[in-house]
Parts: sequence; structure tokens; C-alpha cells
Amino acid sequence: MSEGEIKRIEAILKKYHIDYEKSKHEAVFTSEQAARIRGVSLKQGVKSIILRTDEGKFIDALVPANLRVDTKKLANLIGTKCLKFASPEEVLEETGCEVGAVPPFGILWDIPVYMDKKILENRKVDFNAGLHTVSIKMKSSDLKKVLDPIMCDISKE
Repeated sequence: MSEGEIKRIEAILKKYHIDYEKSKHEAVFTSEQAARIRGVSLKQGVKSIILRTDEGKFIDALVPANLRVDTKKLANLIGTKCLKFASPEEVLEETGCEVGAVPPFGILWDIPVYMDKKILENRKVDFNAGLHTVSIKMKSSDLKKVLDPIMCDISKE
């Protein structure tokens, strides 16, 4: 993802009059590294996980960074037999982002967004904005407003 595509995220946030903070930092590749460099708790982060259905359709599953996505629960919710994590190549092809840098903005790629309800337990959330070196912090309620996701219980320890 390029700086130009990050501007697409910022344009969406501005369209909805959303206050946010963008920061640049050294490259991070795990949720733990990201929380440490941002100076926040791990659960404040949002992981965006691109999954593929049996039918070959992609979805964006959002969970707190301290948890994992429960693919069985999500598959049942969607009504598909099996969900698989998209390969790094598929993620790059579908989103233009590397695994670990995908922002929680499936709306950019016209794929459905499923947001775990636990994300809203944090007043503010942080996430990578398409690059390993750029983060955005904003209110969790504003993220929900912008994405209009399918709210669900899809996380596990």
C-alpha cells in the first residue's frame, strides 16, 4: 500500500468528520511490537485478518490484537463450510498490503467487514494504516460508524 492509498483512508475519515491521529514509526510486524512502539495495551490494537471462504470470496475479520479470530464461529455466522486464512500472496493481491499491515478497512476493497464486539470495549483503538511504519489511532465508536461492519462475537484467546 502506498502513501496515496493511506490518503484514501484519511479521505474516508474526513468525509465522516472523524478525529484521528496518524503516526509514523519504525517498522512493526507483530501486534506486540505495534503496541510497544505505540505505547498502548495490546488489546487496544485492531487486527485485520483477511480470510477466504469455500466459494473463494474474501472477508475482513477484525478482532482485538490480544485475541485471535475464531474461524469456526465466523464460518457458522457466514454460512460457509470452511474459512481459511488468505495466503500472504492473496492478501497482497486483494488489498495491496502485506500481512501485518492490513488496515481494518475492508470497505476499501469492497469486501465484507466483520467486527468483534470486544473492539468497542476500548474507547480508542490503534491499527496499521497499510504500511508497517504508519499507524492510526481513533475512537472505536468512530471506526464502527465509518465501516458499518457486521458486529459479532468472533474472537477467542
